[in-house]
Amino acid sequence: MPWKFASLGSVLAALVLSGCSSMSEPKTPVVSAAEAGSGRCNAAAAEFAIGQQASAELLEQARVKSGAQNARVLKPSDMVTLEYRSDRLNLNADDRSIITRVNCG
Repeated sequence: MPWKFASLGSVLAALVLSGCSSMSEPKTPVVSAAEAGSGRCNAAAAEFAIGQQASAELLEQARVKSGAQNARVLKPSDMVTLEYRSDRLNLNADDRSIITRVNCG
């Protein structure tokens, strides 16, 4: 009788432990480098914007030259998120919408 309990216990332990392991592939999609592009922001390439009036055209030119995927103009009173994104260009402007600083993030 004790042998039956030991065998049953071993089988149950193996079943419980096998439920903890997973052989499935991760669910995250795989994006190739060609699809994503480099997307890295190079702020030095967009420094030409410093001293200029902020506009949609200037923002797009700076985004393209920096290689960033996204770009935004930030004024002193704007609320911003704190996450760092290596694919985003920030054009920091003063109260008169003159670009004072260029950075990535």
